Amino acid sequence: MADDYRIAVAVGNPDHAEQLVRTAVDVARDRGGEVFVVGVVVTPQESPFALFTDEIIAREFGGERRALLDRAVSVASGTGVTVSGELFVASSVSRGVLAAVAERDCDSLLLGWQERTRENAVLGTNVDRILRRADCDVLVEKIGALAGEVESVLLPVAESHHAELAAAVARAIGVANDARVDLLRVVASSDDESAARDLLSRTADSLSEVAVETEVREGEVADEIVSASKSRNVTVLGATRTGPLRRRIVGSTPREVGRRADGTVIMARKGGGSLASRVFRL
Repeated sequence: MADDYRIAVAVGNPDHAEQLVRTAVDVARDRGGEVFVVGVVVTPQESPFALFTDEIIAREFGGERRALLDRAVSVASGTGVTVSGELFVASSVSRGVLAAVAERDCDSLLLGWQERTRENAVLGTNVDRILRRADCDVLVEKIGALAGEVESVLLPVAESHHAELAAAVARAIGVANDARVDLLRVVASSDDESAARDLLSRTADSLSEVAVETEVREGEVADEIVSASKSRNVTVLGATRTGPLRRRIVGSTPREVGRRADGTVIMARKGGGSLASRVFRL
């Protein structure tokens, strides 16, 4: 049921915490659900902190994280959405976030994306680990230079396992901000235009309570999405998981768009693990 819906949002970067909570509030409000803000105090296993309980560590050594957590929670004041927060103690950020999601049985998780920490990382070490291991739906947001008031949301439309989740997130942001949702389908040639317009029409029909415009472009997918994103505040696109061993958790197109687009980009990866994913259930 909608009132069972819970979205967790992990906060760590003080510059991005408030924006992440605003996005989580938009999504939660659309489902009549709640937001759970997660902060992590990292204690390496070999450290002297192992002598203390998690409660003592969080209370005595988590001052900065607690202040950030409290500030993030306060962002939702007056929004009508229930928001709570908690500090978790773990040997790594990814372990702490995953423990929080499991403990609170969250339906989805929102993460901030910073620059890659090493060449072979997809979105950064912690985000990569969480994407591989989380059973719930995961949203990864890269906050761009144009973050702020939202007037239009770009939704590149694809036929993938994650497309419905991306559309639901785009709609939620559009409704919350009274913003238009622009649907884009990129095709390889004009021969594909008719099928593309049919897909756009079906997607538009599924987006209630928001103004929708549609467009078909011919060209390279990532290039056209990045170009279209320049005139929109937020771009939401589904993951395009590829590879027989599922090594690419997000897919090449969302990664390319995320790296090159100046505005805010949200990548949606639908869960499918042992926990029942209830996000945006009709």
